[in-house]
Amino acid sequence: MVKLNKIYTRTGDDGTAGLVDGSRTSKASWRMAAIGDVDEANSSIGAALAHLSSGPTFEALRRIQNELFDLGADIATPEQVDFEALRIEPSQVTRLEEEIDAMNANLDPLDSFILPGGPPAIAMLYLARAVVRRAERSTVALAAEEWVNEDAIAYLNRLSDHLFVTARALATGQGGDIKWVPGATR
Repeated sequence: MVKLNKIYTRTGDDGTAGLVDGSRTSKASWRMAAIGDVDEANSSIGAALAHLSSGPTFEALRRIQNELFDLGADIATPEQVDFEALRIEPSQVTRLEEEIDAMNANLDPLDSFILPGGPPAIAMLYLARAVVRRAERSTVALAAEEWVNEDAIAYLNRLSDHLFVTARALATGQGGDIKWVPGATR
């Protein structure tokens, strides 16, 4: 369990941040960029939740928020540690796939790209999807330099798809997809 008695520690005043194993890294490192992008993705989902009422979609997104904290801890833990690290597992990626398939089964096939927008919750989910894509890119950049749990990368990849399909599913009851019309303003 996390216990924080003091919010500021001054340990990061030198431009470094602590990792789960007690080591420190530059706040400008790919590891910290990935952790920050995951945090921003989580916050974006929270903003979408502010526009949703309780129900299956709300609960799925709240579960995903919790998993994003797990994912941040995963990224913040180097490969070699002397304890059982909190890691994203294949079953979490599989669950996202199953949820995507269930939602997608009730949607019309795509016949155009979708413009991000619509009512607030839907628009925020499209924004969260874009932030998750950034988190995935920074995590992949980290993985090119240092060890990263491959399931964490797969989770981010699947999560962006999940948020896209969730937004589309919500849009079916609120006016439908906003479709891109190529060359419409020529």
